[in-house]
Amino acid sequence: MTYVLKRFMAMESAGGILLMVAAMIAMLMANTGLSEIYQGVLDTQIQLRISSLDLDKTLAHWVNDGLMAVFFLLIGLEVKRELVSGTLSSREKAIFPALAAVGGMVFPALWFLLLNQGEEINQNGWAIPTATDIAFALGVMALLGKRVPLSLKVFLLALAIIDDLGAIIIIALFYNHGMSIPALSVAALGIGGLFWLNRAQVNNLVPYLILGWIVWAAVLKSGVHATLAGVILGFLIPMYGRTFSPSRELEHFLHPWCAFFILPLFAFVNAGVSLQGLSLSDLSSAVPMGVMAGLLLGKPMGIFLTCWVAVRIGIAQLPTGVCMRQIFAVSMLCGIGFTMSILISSLAFAHHAELANLSRLGILMGSTLAATLGYTLLHRILPQHQVKPALQL
Repeated sequence: MTYVLKRFMAMESAGGILLMVAAMIAMLMANTGLSEIYQGVLDTQIQLRISSLDLDKTLAHWVNDGLMAVFFLLIGLEVKRELVSGTLSSREKAIFPALAAVGGMVFPALWFLLLNQGEEINQNGWAIPTATDIAFALGVMALLGKRVPLSLKVFLLALAIIDDLGAIIIIALFYNHGMSIPALSVAALGIGGLFWLNRAQVNNLVPYLILGWIVWAAVLKSGVHATLAGVILGFLIPMYGRTFSPSRELEHFLHPWCAFFILPLFAFVNAGVSLQGLSLSDLSSAVPMGVMAGLLLGKPMGIFLTCWVAVRIGIAQLPTGVCMRQIFAVSMLCGIGFTMSILISSLAFAHHAELANLSRLGILMGSTLAATLGYTLLHRILPQHQVKPALQL
């Protein structure tokens, strides 16, 4: 049993599989006689009180505001690594996936707004289909094994990382609620402390994590989404130390916790959309259709057209050993929104539960179809034999 578990956890697709299983369990519980138990678990109150700091939230809020900050910390660490020494460390490496990511964010938003014209409340959800789920997309690609060229995997990884960075900026700029200046001041002081630790080349992770927790609590109270504190902390933890890399050590520690606990728990908490009382007209209404159109049409259209134009006019080059047909298949795979899309939907429709549920249905349907179509296209386009690595990282 232990051997089987280790083999499963070593699979590239393991995180994506757990996400799907958690989402399916949530949907099952939300739409059967277990719905009251499911809702009761989500509404469980958990209180943390330290002196005048009183955090009393439901389990769902702790997952979305607390545990997801840890996931965003991992994202911050990964983005910094790629910028310093990875796939985004030079203009030549970064330009192609960067342009693809921008196109893959603009077009989905336009499709959503097009299908939600004249509905002011609905338009708050314009950013929902702009995000790509790294774990899910890479997990689906991993099902094809060594048939996938390494350069194509690198392109998807770089695109998804830049996409996540764009989603983080969108959350910071457009989905904050009534900012508190005192709380922001405390957060700024904490960030200043983190910056000083970095400049002083302090390699011990403990002071970073203590100050990071203070920044998280302050950002949580400020009205800005608390997950942004995780990204800031990730960027300010040093990449290189005297004898080891604090950033990489923390990244390696966090990766299995995020892949096998935090993200599946997030999916379980947020994917349980009740279908009770919903009609076919609800499912085909502007919000879910806008999300689905953004993921299934906007994503591939934006990524593929941007890549094609960039190559045609000579400002970027295709990765070695990759053709435009493969780029199109990957662009379809990028329509898997899930984690980040669900998070944005909860912010966009924080005070409109019905619209939040409809948008999540659109995410689930669009992401499932994008995963299926993306996998099918890659399966048909990629050579049947093993592909030798086209580049060395």
